[in-house]
Amino acid sequence: MSRQIVVLGGDGIGPEVTAAAVTVLRSVDRRFHLDLQFAEHAFGGAAIDAHQEPLPATTLAACQQADAILLGAVGGPKWANVPVAIRPEAGLLALRQALGLYANVRPLKVHEALLDASPLKRERIEGTDLVVVRELTGGIYFGRKAREGGAAIDECRYTVAEIERVTRQAARLARTRRSRLCSVDKANVLETSRLWRETVTRIMAAEFPDVAIEHLLVDAMAMYLVSRPRDFDVIVTENLFGDVLTDEAAAIAGSLGVMPSSSSGDHGPALYEPIHGSAPDIAGQGVANPMGTILSAAMMLRHSFAQEEAADAIEGAVAKAIAEGFLTRDLGGRCSTAEVTAKVVSLLEAHVKAAA
Repeated sequence: MSRQIVVLGGDGIGPEVTAAAVTVLRSVDRRFHLDLQFAEHAFGGAAIDAHQEPLPATTLAACQQADAILLGAVGGPKWANVPVAIRPEAGLLALRQALGLYANVRPLKVHEALLDASPLKRERIEGTDLVVVRELTGGIYFGRKAREGGAAIDECRYTVAEIERVTRQAARLARTRRSRLCSVDKANVLETSRLWRETVTRIMAAEFPDVAIEHLLVDAMAMYLVSRPRDFDVIVTENLFGDVLTDEAAAIAGSLGVMPSSSSGDHGPALYEPIHGSAPDIAGQGVANPMGTILSAAMMLRHSFAQEEAADAIEGAVAKAIAEGFLTRDLGGRCSTAEVTAKVVSLLEAHVKAAA
């Protein structure tokens, strides 16, 4: 049975890094016989240019019918003056909401060869292995937005049900790791955060007594994340805090370019994408780091298609490429996007031949 993957290249470097990931997935497909089928669709600014909207109905329908979605990045200064309701980022929010993708999972595991690529001291970050679970369809990004006279309003709203479901996702993930969950909020100031903390505390006590729970304020977490990242296992937090903290966590990894993510709900296809943006300043130059997107493709194989061996093979090839110094310039290297991709494919082929 074929597996249908919708590819949304999007804007800036998005088409370049998704093309790299598709090349790697095709290589894996040839060796593991996964019967992967790819279909590209317009999304984000590219869709605005072609269809006058960031999420055309045909793109949404294709995503709804897919088995998984691979996304590059959206946005850029070209669309800065487009009305807010139809900007590229609005299409991304609409896609998440339409597919019910409320749990964004962002793993961070530091590669030994990249310890010196981080601005942080190696002794602080060595051995870091954590996952951030970010609530993705609630909070301030989806609240009421308005301008009234000389004021602007962005409403932050959360329901008990929204908090419960993402807490359960994070706690189940923690059970597969070291059974430790840290919930991040701003309960000393925000009413939504007080509801968040109350709900997380109740769910953990009633349903996950075997998982250790810790609560931290987001400002404290911002400090601890870079001063003692090894102390954390799974972190769960709301939409805005998760967005900011995971970009901060990229400093630990050495670059946004190596960090993958998945977004999923209770039903339907999941979406996989690197956490970086569209980087319009380097688009078209062939120097973008494809590793985050390639690792996102590995997450897809593992979580959407239950292909653990194929996912392990990709992750192993990426790790080996990094160890051998095949790095793009964001990591201090000189390799092009194509050179990194070709190296990963060659290492995959060598791995499969050795295992045969």
